[in-house]
Amino acid sequence: MKIQKLLTSLIIVVLLALGGYWYEQNGDPAPSSTSDSEVVQLIFPSDRYPETAKHIQDAIAKGESATCTINREQAEENRKESLKGIPTKKGYDRDEWPMAMCDEGGEGADIEYITPKDNRGAGSWVGNQLEDYTNGTRVEFMFK
Repeated sequence: MKIQKLLTSLIIVVLLALGGYWYEQNGDPAPSSTSDSEVVQLIFPSDRYPETAKHIQDAIAKGESATCTINREQAEENRKESLKGIPTKKGYDRDEWPMAMCDEGGEGADIEYITPKDNRGAGSWVGNQLEDYTNGTRVEFMFK
């Protein structure tokens, strides 16, 4: 009887350990957040969105941050601030770097007129790449 209880307990412990290992390997694959020191590197496809890539690289060369700290709640206000006083131009979007969804965005952002296809495609691409990351995640934009 003692051996049967011991064997049952051992089996339960092994199953719990295997379950924990399985969850760690196959559990929620979505990134949740990063620590303060971690930075997610995002390789932006310059060949697909060349105007946007050039704008971002030019803005970074002028001193804008290459890192975006995600803050989706602030995006609308940042967009208002960054585009204030920048007139619309027929056939173009006003692209901003840092993006409105970044803590670094808003007043003082670098603005460039970009064709809508390039700008909106790039915005959609970035949004899809970052959708699983939480606010506060820092993302460094890299270019290929």
